[in-house]
Amino acid sequence: MQDGYTHIAVILDRTGSMEIIRDDTIGGFNSFLSEQKAAPGTATLTLVQFDSQDPYEVIHREKPLNDIPELTRETYIPRANTPLLDAMGRGINDLEKTLSEMKEKDRPSRVVMVIITDGQENASREFRKDQIEKMIKEKQDNLDWQFLFLSADLDAIGDALASGIRGAATLAFDKTALGTTAAWVSASKNIVAYRRGQDNKISFKDEDREQQDAEKKRTK
Repeated sequence: MQDGYTHIAVILDRTGSMEIIRDDTIGGFNSFLSEQKAAPGTATLTLVQFDSQDPYEVIHREKPLNDIPELTRETYIPRANTPLLDAMGRGINDLEKTLSEMKEKDRPSRVVMVIITDGQENASREFRKDQIEKMIKEKQDNLDWQFLFLSADLDAIGDALASGIRGAATLAFDKTALGTTAAWVSASKNIVAYRRGQDNKISFKDEDREQQDAEKKRTK
């Protein structure tokens, strides 16, 4: 594997309920992208958007960070329902296939998957919760993939925990401009620390949670 090389996969909710934080999501992703570009080391990014009209639309696949353009209102248009399990399952399988086709010496030494949603599963047809749990556990335990789950829905956080994502790697964010922006900032900061080798695993810190009222309610 290639030391200092991180691959980041972002699975981004594009469902209709995201319209209220559309501009905040665009701005948050763009800030995230800028911070990752400025971080030391090599990194590539895959960006997937999902909704029930297209449960898995690959916008960018394994591109160098500097080749990824910013999101705009033309490239991020919320619509339809939430096939969250299908997006996660296809994302894991797709990334596994991509990595398996690379030579061992060229593969990233660190793999991060970030799932961002404002709602709970309501439209998947291909994957079940138990399948996702098995897939996440295998990748976390055997390959040390890092999964981050950010949601504005506390029930979705519960589902993420039931699917095997570590509690420290989940964050409930407020569905407001400040909450959405803070969630992206928290994700980016902790991914940069992981890329630098400062943390062995990606975890949200107390200061990340203190910025979110929803997180305070979840941890009471």
